[in-house]
Amino acid sequence: MLLTIAIILLILWALGLFAFHVTSGLIHILLVVGIIVLIWNFIAGRRTV
Repeated sequence: MLLTIAIILLILWALGLFAFHVTSGLIHILLVVGIIVLIWNFIAGRRTV
């Protein structure tokens, strides 16, 4: 689920940066949050119950 959220955030960032030429800080915050979620997902890995 975290991976899905990260991918969605990265896609929104790319659309905002390249398609709409929006250069607000919010777009870059989305990128940072997406990267942090991806890194957290790889570090935490899948947990077995």
